[in-house]
Amino acid sequence: MTERSAADEARIAALTAVVTGAASPRGLGRGVALRLAAEGRPLALLDLDAEGLEEAAEQARAAGAPQVLTARVDVADAASVDAAISGLEEDPQLPAVGALVCCAGIADPTPFLELTGESFLRTLSINTLGTFHLAQRVLPGMLEQGLGRIVAMSSTAAQDGGGNFSTSAYAASKAGVEGLIRGLAKEVAGTGVTTAAIAPANIDTDIMGGRLEGERREEFVARTPVGRLGTVQELGELVAFLVGPYGGFTTGATYNLNGGLRVG
Repeated sequence: MTERSAADEARIAALTAVVTGAASPRGLGRGVALRLAAEGRPLALLDLDAEGLEEAAEQARAAGAPQVLTARVDVADAASVDAAISGLEEDPQLPAVGALVCCAGIADPTPFLELTGESFLRTLSINTLGTFHLAQRVLPGMLEQGLGRIVAMSSTAAQDGGGNFSTSAYAASKAGVEGLIRGLAKEVAGTGVTTAAIAPANIDTDIMGGRLEGERREEFVARTPVGRLGTVQELGELVAFLVGPYGGFTTGATYNLNGGLRVG
């Protein structure tokens, strides 16, 4: 194996970062997109919500992204993912894809005995299979250029079984994400492509049944050892490191961003 150099990793900053789930104004994807935009990264923003994507693109351009493209996509549908990524690759103004950040996902608080096969499969299809579709689609280009970063959102639910808001379907889907990230890390080790999972908990977004306000907010804060909720900006900082020039010496790891809810 030929030893890689720091210059190999530095190329990542000029390549396009694909961020899914970017449409929600208070979501993880939007926060990640704006953080990467502030670094001057070219961006491709993906989501089902076309109107929200346009708002996200405007904010990303204002924050400093030199190029921003959007694509409406259903991550659970391989054909939809293929069409979206093909469109990005064919755009002459957009640099090659260097990073994928999978933030699209759904939560499901349904108790186990009330789950149907269809609802369980829907959670897996979006959270786990969606990550697979996206990673598999962008990986060939990353391997060809000898450089790439794949980061996917997991959850502390993958490690403790859920219960903070979502239950077993969500926990299973996120455990699948972590297993996929670890397995892929081993398969592509030495190619210049790295992977990572981030397991957040109690971040101030709307995924846990709407805004955390009033008594609900107090309850979630009380459960969090550090005494406050996490922010999308904090998560964005972690992602910026992982997909940046200095993120190439870590792969296959899960990063807990949970305010002390789970340590170790």
